[in-house]
Amino acid sequence: MFIEVLKSKIHQVTVTDANLHYVGSITIDEDLMDAGNIIEGEKVHIVNINNGERLITYVIKGKRGSGEICLNGPAARKAQVGDIVIIISYACLSPEEAKEFKPTIVFPDTERNKLV
Repeated sequence: MFIEVLKSKIHQVTVTDANLHYVGSITIDEDLMDAGNIIEGEKVHIVNINNGERLITYVIKGKRGSGEICLNGPAARKAQVGDIVIIISYACLSPEEAKEFKPTIVFPDTERNKLV
């Protein structure tokens, strides 16, 4: 048996763009992806602090150092530029592995989406 546990979290970044006319996903600055232990194509949950919306999508790699957080396609309807979101990924582990596992949690500068 496996259980789903928190793998990583990028806590509170600002949405910099919302592109409705793009194939769905979230584009994330590659620096934030690396710091958060998140890879391109990975399934993530997005939680919007401003309006309470929650959605599931996958990650597209954004330009390194850009601070880019862009909701694409239908996800663009769930947030506006300037909204604060939390990006969460999970992993399936055995209960024994889960007891020892330590998630990666990143707290970037929310105003610039930069690592502190």
